[in-house]
Amino acid sequence: MYGISRRGLLQSGVAAGVLAATGLPLRAQTRGGKFTTGLSGANTSDSWDARTHSDLFMIASSQGAVFDSLTEVAADGSLVGELAESWEASSDAKIWTFNLRQGVTFHNGKSFGADDVIESLQMHLGEDSKSAAKPIVENIVEMTKITDHQVQLTLSAGNADLPYLMSDYHILMYPAGQIDEAIAQGIGTGLYQVTSFDPGVRMTASRYADHYKGDSAGFFDEIEYIAINDNTARMNALMTGQVDAINRIDFKTESLLRANPALRIQEVSGNQHYIFPMLTDVAPFNDVNVRRALKYGLDRQEMVDKILQGHGTVGNDSPIGPANQYYHAEMEQLEFDPDKSKFYLREAGLDSLVIDLSASNAAFEGAVDAAQLFQASASQGGININVVQEPADGYWSNVWMKKPFCASYWSGRATEDWMFSTAYEDGVPWNDSQWGSEDSPRFQELLLTARAELDSDKRREQYFEMQQILRDDGGVLLPMFANSVQAVNNRISSPETIGGVWQMDNARMAERWSVA
Repeated sequence: MYGISRRGLLQSGVAAGVLAATGLPLRAQTRGGKFTTGLSGANTSDSWDARTHSDLFMIASSQGAVFDSLTEVAADGSLVGELAESWEASSDAKIWTFNLRQGVTFHNGKSFGADDVIESLQMHLGEDSKSAAKPIVENIVEMTKITDHQVQLTLSAGNADLPYLMSDYHILMYPAGQIDEAIAQGIGTGLYQVTSFDPGVRMTASRYADHYKGDSAGFFDEIEYIAINDNTARMNALMTGQVDAINRIDFKTESLLRANPALRIQEVSGNQHYIFPMLTDVAPFNDVNVRRALKYGLDRQEMVDKILQGHGTVGNDSPIGPANQYYHAEMEQLEFDPDKSKFYLREAGLDSLVIDLSASNAAFEGAVDAAQLFQASASQGGININVVQEPADGYWSNVWMKKPFCASYWSGRATEDWMFSTAYEDGVPWNDSQWGSEDSPRFQELLLTARAELDSDKRREQYFEMQQILRDDGGVLLPMFANSVQAVNNRISSPETIGGVWQMDNARMAERWSVA
C-alpha cells in the first residue's frame, strides 16, 4: 500500500522540487446535497484543538473537513501536497523548504501564509505540552520564514520522512495571532465551515465558498457528523436511514447490512491494530518476565476468528504492519503457549498472577469480548485476569494511559518512524505503555539512528531489529491487525480506491465522497 520509498520521496523532492498536489478522484462527481454520518470516538471533552485529538470523530471533523495540513496521504497511500504545493530537502535531509499554496484564506477571511505555519507548529512545543505531535515538532530546531509563502525547517538530525509527518492529524494549520479564537470557533482553511458544534454530540458544517481546491473536492453542500459511540445504535441509525454512513460495523450483525440492497460494505486493509498496553512503570508490568508470560497467554488466532471474524490478521506485538515498507514478515510468530506462560511466571518469582484488565467497546468493537477471551486463555497458564468493563464516555480521558492495563487501538502510521516516534519513543505523550530507555536502550538508540539513515538496506535491518525487540520485551500486546470495515448508503458515491490509513477513507469522506 505504501510502495513509495522514503529515499525516493527525498530524491523526488530534491530533483524535481514538486510533488503532485491533489491525489483526488479523477472521475467527475456530483456537487450538492447533504451528507450525514454516525461516528464513534466522540467525547464531551472534544474541542477544535488538534493537539488533543485521539479518535475518529474529531479527526474526521477537523483534518477531514474544517482544517488542512501541509501534506496529505492520498487514498492510494502516496503523499501529496495540501497547503504545501511542493517541498525540497538538503542532501542530508536536515533542511526542508516548503513552498506554500497562494490564494488560500481561513474561514474568517484571513490569508494563509508562512506565519500561520510557524505559529501552528509552535503550538506543539513547550515543557508542558501534551501534544502527540510534540515528538515530531521538537526535532525542528529552527523555523524560518523565507517569504510569505515559503518556510524553511531545520532539523536536529536528518529525517527523510518529514513530509509524511506533516500530514499528522494533530498538525493542523491555524491563523497566526488568532489561534485561541480558531480553537474556540473552529476556524480553518478546510473545505467546510463550522455552523454548529456540540462536543460529544454532533458537528455540522457547510461548503466554504471559493475554496482553493475548487471543484476537485468537497462535493457536499452540507455535512453533519453525529456522535454514536454505541455500535448497536450506530447500526440502527444506518438501517433506518438516519445517517448515510457509519464506521466500525458490528460483525455480529454484519449479515443484516449485507442483506440490505440499499447499503454496501467497504472493507480496507491497512495497519489498524487492536492492543492491550501495559504501563511498564507499574508493578507487576515492570517485570519483563510478567510481560512475556502475558504474551504467551494470548490466543491470537482465536481473537482474529471470533472478534474480527476473519476481517484482519494475527499480530506479533509490533505495530509495524503489512502496509509498511519495512514490515518484518519473516519474524517468528508468538504462539499461544500456557506452559511458557507458567515458565515466565516462575522466572518472575510467581506461582500465579492476578491482574485487572480495563476494557470498553469504545477502545475497539468487541474489546470487552476480546478481554474475556484473553481471560479464558491466560487462565490456562496461571494468569487470572479480572475484566473491568469501563463506560464508553470518557474512556480515552479516564482509562487509557491511566489504568495499568487496558484495551486500546491505533490506526497505524504510514512510516515506521512515525509510528515508533508517536507511541514508543521514550517520554513521548502517547507512549501508552511507558516503555522506554530503561527497558530497552538498544531500541531507543536504533530509533534515532534509523530516522536519519538514508540507505534503505541499513534502515531495513534497523527496523527489523526494533520489531523483534518489541515482540520479545515490549509493553504492548498486539494480538491482531484489523481491517477498517464501514457501511455506506448507496445514495452516497465514493471513489474506487478507499484510503486505509484511518477509518472512513483516511477520515476524509467529506472531501472525497459525493451524492450518487
